[in-house]
Amino acid sequence: MRDKIIIGSRGSALALWQTNWVKTELQKYFPTVQIEVEIIKTTGDKILDSPLSKIGDKGLFTKELETALLDKRIDLAVHSLKDVPTKVPDGLWISAITEREDVRDVFVAPAGSKYSSLDSLPIGTSVATGSLRRKCQLLSWRSDLQIIDIRGNLNTRFAKLDESDWMGMILARAGVIRLGWEKRITQILPLEKMLPAVGQGALGIETRTDDASVYEIVLKLNHRATEISAKGERALLRHLEGGCQIPIGAFGRIENGNFKLDALIGSLDGKRIVRDSIEGNPQDSEKSGIELAERLLKNGGDKILKEIR
Repeated sequence: MRDKIIIGSRGSALALWQTNWVKTELQKYFPTVQIEVEIIKTTGDKILDSPLSKIGDKGLFTKELETALLDKRIDLAVHSLKDVPTKVPDGLWISAITEREDVRDVFVAPAGSKYSSLDSLPIGTSVATGSLRRKCQLLSWRSDLQIIDIRGNLNTRFAKLDESDWMGMILARAGVIRLGWEKRITQILPLEKMLPAVGQGALGIETRTDDASVYEIVLKLNHRATEISAKGERALLRHLEGGCQIPIGAFGRIENGNFKLDALIGSLDGKRIVRDSIEGNPQDSEKSGIELAERLLKNGGDKILKEIR
């Protein structure tokens, strides 16, 4: 057993909350292990004045952490699983996936607004989001909305919303809950209208494949049902070769002993959405993910993807 491990983390309030949660949980199991946190800035943290879809999407929030792992400056990295590309570098792997928080997105109205839901907003008003997946589904729901691109950490986004003339913004409920902003949520968006990002709500812990001692430590935090679901979603995304630049939503879960997966591919303007679902054996969640990806492509998803690319 190692006597000391170093966790790599991004420096945002949410990233540090997630990393400190992992640290606290690990110390419950391994009270004698000294655990330190090293903050590492990623490309996605440095470039805040451009939409994510314009900067490129492979490893924006993970690459520098992965380099530190491979250089053995840190022993594990904590990521929001939705930020982790479906192909990780050789020598590394996602060795634990934590139990998922609520996967849904939420609508947040400005402080004191009389409009508490998307449906109640006046025609043509502005709603902010930094995600093409959300933009696509929002425009499919309300084609009249003006979508504003927003970047930055949660505190920055709340400040921007309250200082602006926007009518609201869309965020992941998981992050809002983790940072204690839950009272600001004015509507939880139904999954029928807004599928989450692949891996949304779960944390991915990345380690070196040759580091058995650290693997044994982090394995304590792996949540099997979440792992099965996330692997199915990530297999679907890998097969579609999707990233930040493509509106793809997915939600996998285990219900009544079966693995269920809903997924969609959408056009940037929200006018076309190809959506389908599949059910299968939890042991074959990745196979189900690939099968559903193939179905989406056959039903018109391939045309949407070609146009976007």
